[in-house]
Amino acid sequence: MSTASGPTSSTSTASSPPTMVETGLLDRIPEGTDPDAVYSAFVDWALERGLSLYPAQDEALIEIVSGANLILSTPTGTGKSLVAVGAHFAALSQGKRTFYTAPIKALVSEKFFSLVEIFGAENVGMVTGDSSVNADAPIICCTAEILANLALRHGADAPVDQVVMDEFHFYSDPDRGWAWQVPLLTLPRVQFILMSATLGDVEWLAKDLRERNGRETAVVVGVDRPVPLHYSYATTPVHETVEDLLQTNQAPIYIVHFSQLAALERAQALTSVKIATREQRDEIAAAIGDFRFTTNFGRTLSRLIRSGIGVHHAGMLPKYRRLVEQLAQQGLLKVICGTDTLGVGINVPIRTVLLTALTKFDGTKMRQLSAREFHQIAGRAGRAGYDTAGTVVVQAPEHETENARLLAKAGDDPKKVKRIVRKRAPEGFVSWGEPSFTRLVSAEPETLSSSMQVSHAMVLNVIGRGGEPFDEMRELIENNHEPRARQLELARQALAIYRTLRTAEIVQQDASGVISLTVDLQPNFALNQPLSPFALAVFDLLEPESPSYALDMISVLEATLDDPRPVLSAQQFMARGEAVAAMKSEGIEYDQRMELLEEIRHPMPLEELLGQAFERYRASQPWVGDFELSPKSVVRDLYERAMTFNDFIGFYKLNRSEGLVLRYLSDAYRAARQTIPDEAKTEELLDLIEWLGELVRQVDSSLLDEWEELINPSAAVGVERATLPPVPHNVTTNVRAFRILVRNELFRRVQLAALENYQELGELDAAAGFDADAWGDAMDAYFDAHNALGTGPDARSSAMLIVEEGAETWTVRQIFDDPAGDHDWGISATIDIAESNAAGLAVVRVTAIGMI
Repeated sequence: MSTASGPTSSTSTASSPPTMVETGLLDRIPEGTDPDAVYSAFVDWALERGLSLYPAQDEALIEIVSGANLILSTPTGTGKSLVAVGAHFAALSQGKRTFYTAPIKALVSEKFFSLVEIFGAENVGMVTGDSSVNADAPIICCTAEILANLALRHGADAPVDQVVMDEFHFYSDPDRGWAWQVPLLTLPRVQFILMSATLGDVEWLAKDLRERNGRETAVVVGVDRPVPLHYSYATTPVHETVEDLLQTNQAPIYIVHFSQLAALERAQALTSVKIATREQRDEIAAAIGDFRFTTNFGRTLSRLIRSGIGVHHAGMLPKYRRLVEQLAQQGLLKVICGTDTLGVGINVPIRTVLLTALTKFDGTKMRQLSAREFHQIAGRAGRAGYDTAGTVVVQAPEHETENARLLAKAGDDPKKVKRIVRKRAPEGFVSWGEPSFTRLVSAEPETLSSSMQVSHAMVLNVIGRGGEPFDEMRELIENNHEPRARQLELARQALAIYRTLRTAEIVQQDASGVISLTVDLQPNFALNQPLSPFALAVFDLLEPESPSYALDMISVLEATLDDPRPVLSAQQFMARGEAVAAMKSEGIEYDQRMELLEEIRHPMPLEELLGQAFERYRASQPWVGDFELSPKSVVRDLYERAMTFNDFIGFYKLNRSEGLVLRYLSDAYRAARQTIPDEAKTEELLDLIEWLGELVRQVDSSLLDEWEELINPSAAVGVERATLPPVPHNVTTNVRAFRILVRNELFRRVQLAALENYQELGELDAAAGFDADAWGDAMDAYFDAHNALGTGPDARSSAMLIVEEGAETWTVRQIFDDPAGDHDWGISATIDIAESNAAGLAVVRVTAIGMI
């Protein structure tokens, strides 16, 4: 085991990965496979780029080129990324295929583009589950699950020679850890490079690897950080702690919270502190330029960052996170309030980490941070090449801070001290304080713990590779890292799964005992969206002539996507609120109301059809039982309410979850484009898909831009990728999608008019001369002639909207669906093309409401 120290100089940038293909790394591959020549070629390349290797990096690379496994457990900032690049270079030098894995798709994508710039687009591929690019390349970036399923499918014959597993501490993750363990168990000829800043004791793992693949396994741990950390415990109020850190030149400061709401509230509270000077605020404004803050949260963020305060968490739109990262990299943001997501590769330069607590809610209960979690967060402090030291501050609990203030106020007067009524911890408080902090600072990360699982997909993949699946499955279960009792439990699960597959006649066993599949698994089985084949089967049950066909197709797809839980919770909350009001008006007693409310959930279109179809499908494809079908209405709800993205976010109060909502909509758009067969796409469905894509692009084009860029990564070679996303193309460019945006704006007014919600209609159209009173007067005349206003599929059809398209202005007429079918009432309006392009949505000006 190595305990090599880092260099004494703090100006080295060896932790920064190479970024430009023009440096010619591939041109340096030596003839032959001499390890010394490979090592020298890579080191020379690094030196020419001004990268002086740390001793730990040097030792790691020597072990890699010699063919040994490597466990690299060194602190953040010690250059693991450069070691990974060296590993890929060593593999390519020997004509071998190398895989890089990371826990989240965003990191996989980031590494993909980085390696494309180093090794060229033709040599790098990516598979993440919803994207597959150049999948036969010699370097593949993928999630751990992708590699695990590949290993299960092919076993020792998998087309893999080297594996670089980043963030290997995910091995202990209760839900996903199996994917980090399976390759170790099933790929005996592979060279493994396992990397993380927080692995704990790994001698057991090194011994296990040596025994499994016969390679020497080197362990490099205990390396001194090139930027040492200084720890302190603060009992001053947070704003005073921040002011003190600013005055002592400890910025940039990342203030860590364990909820998104707390991070935003802290940022808003700190606006009372002078974070940035006038000159610095002007510099921030200049750097922001014409950046579009298009959402409600965006406008709040704009105000905060112009004060020198950033916000950073997973619920934000990607373009906002990237803006904060870019401004921080330029040294323009002194304070960033965020969540503990910074512990997983978030690109924010930080000198000081200030933790607001040492406890977090883990989905079940409040608990203290583990040593691994603490060191993952603390390790982000201090930037190699910029800082001579990093600072980690833990803020005392509020009651302790208040008691410290009272003691300071009492001074040395024993009578005053005696009279102090000390503030107690709030009820339910999970105790922590300075002793907890001291313990965590000195504690080693916990030893990795096995989280092996067995699933239908695992059993099918093993059987699908042929050979002796019973023996191979037994080896997988009895020779993993679980204790014996857990192995026996996994064996029982595997047998139950096998019997289910036999009953479904997907697996057969002949008289000689040979086990085989009766069906051919799709080439990408368990690699891509697992329920897509089910969605394809259900599409055939829908009638294209149905007025709801297009939306029903979307509902089938939505049922196969991961749940956006904040949206579903908000929908359920609103549905229950509406139900309570209705039940009260009906005089239903409280106890009965509460009982009835338990049955009310978020909207689930086609729930009965999908449920029955899923049960039939699972009878013939039992493996889908590993996954959960989840009917829901997010895209459909957005469309049926004729809302913009901002309307939807505001309606359900989802400001802190904008990014999550947009990612869901983006996933739905990609699924619709990729999964629905072209022959099943009616004109109305094509309209809907185009509308959804344009909506996503106008809110934040970076998600779709990156997806499109994946298709042609060579265009990015040698070009610095912009941190800020470009302004999306004019919303009127995609005429088909723009017509839907116009139709939705007009139909939204129809819906509000049908509800006689003249207040909201007035808010929409007062600027055009139609306030609430004007709308009320116009609709009174309509309701004198008709007793209802239709809002069903016929009412929103394209036949009810007349559009005259001009170069600068569109003239439109939205016809009302009246009960008599006269169709002689409606809304007249104009659409200004230039204003719509500037706003990124259809800008409607109502000109008349009444009879034609």
